[in-house]
Amino acid sequence: MKVIVKGMAASPGKAKGVARVILPGTRRSLKEGEILVAYITNASMFVDIISKAKAIVTDEGGITSHPAIVARELGVPCVVATKTATQKIKDGQRIVVDGNQGVIYGEN
Repeated sequence: MKVIVKGMAASPGKAKGVARVILPGTRRSLKEGEILVAYITNASMFVDIISKAKAIVTDEGGITSHPAIVARELGVPCVVATKTATQKIKDGQRIVVDGNQGVIYGEN
């Protein structure tokens, strides 16, 4: 597996799945089990998007940021502060999120 991007480990665990990149200002949904890749998350995204995510990856945030706290509450892996995840991860790409190490890999 090839490293796509690194960030801060914010919620432990590993998850494999399809990335759904949601950019600021766009209105998109997430299918159950997809991996949310966003600039940052907020409370208004919760019902439609975050609650369905298998894992969360964000460009911004820290250990006490919204995505990190919600991911821990939901028990899903999370990597924050990648700076470039929304640019480097392609929508629909199969990825592996390592919330223990703060690394996102592309599946071979």
